[in-house]
Order: sequence, then structure tokens, then C-alpha cells
Amino acid sequence: MRIKDIEFKLKEGRTAILRNPGDEDIQGMLDYLYISAGETDFILRYPEECSKYTPEGEKALFDRMNDSENETMLACIVDGKVAGNCQITWSTGLKTKHRAKIGIALLKEYWNQGIGTAMFEEMIRIARSNPDIIQMELEFIEGNSRARALYEKMGFRITGVKPDAIRLKDGTLLNEYSMVKKIR
Repeated sequence: MRIKDIEFKLKEGRTAILRNPGDEDIQGMLDYLYISAGETDFILRYPEECSKYTPEGEKALFDRMNDSENETMLACIVDGKVAGNCQITWSTGLKTKHRAKIGIALLKEYWNQGIGTAMFEEMIRIARSNPDIIQMELEFIEGNSRARALYEKMGFRITGVKPDAIRLKDGTLLNEYSMVKKIR
């Protein structure tokens, strides 16, 4: 699904653009995936797992999502660089088409600049534009208090926990929490 570009100001004054990724963003997205994976344990991949992402794969993903009727990906671009991305997907199945699943991540240098809020506002707008969707869903990893605070600010509430769902390289086990936001 395509959206109109959304331009907004970061808290520190620079201009950001939230838009569907295109061919010009392929390398930037590959760089972003690798860098973000090494900045926190709260992303579900390590940098060495990013070798599976290729320019051809990213192009196919962008094309598929931009042409889809039930999902969209948005990239946040700051000074020509991919600062983060988010995604919203919903089922077309009769029993689950009322649920939209979302994900979001940002490079550390862009944390606390208002990008996460802008991304959520757009994903909520997209969800509300579909009369079938009545709730949005996401997961976060134990210890990710920054993300949890953003999600709660945006109206999400914890609905469940998967014990020991994440295992870090050092053997540490972390819970994964489910959250839901009712939009209707």
C-alpha cells in the first residue's frame, strides 16, 4: 500500500520524511538493517544474520509491499539516510482480518527525536482507514523500557507474555510481551 510522503520536523530541528521505500533506498535499508541489529539486543536479529538480505530481495520486498492491499512498509529518511522503518500488515482471512500486526525500529542516533511517534500515528491512521481492523498488535522484548513507554503512550496495553521467548548469545533468556491497541 502506498501513502503520500509525510514531512515532519525532528525535535532537534532537522526535517524527516516518512514514505514508502523505493529502489533508491535499497542500500540504505541494507545498511540500516545491519547497524540496527548491532545497537540493541531488542531487535530479533544479530548483524551476522543480515547477510541473508540482498539488494534483489529488498527490491522484491519493497515492490510487493508497495503494491499490496493489506500491508505497507514505511521508511523514515533523514538527510538522505534511512533512520528507521515500520510496517503494518493485516490478514484477509475471515476470522483474523480485524487484526493488524505492526513492527518498528530506529537507528540509535535517531532515538528520542519523535520519529517513533510519527510512525505510529501513520500506522494508526492506516489501520483506522480499514473498517475491518478493530485492533493493532505488536510484541516487545523484556527490558526494552523505551519501546514499552512509546507503545503505552500510543495506547497499547500488555495482553500476554511468552516466557523465555528470546535467547541471547550469552544464554540469557528474555520474555516477549504482546500488546494490543483497540481502535474501534
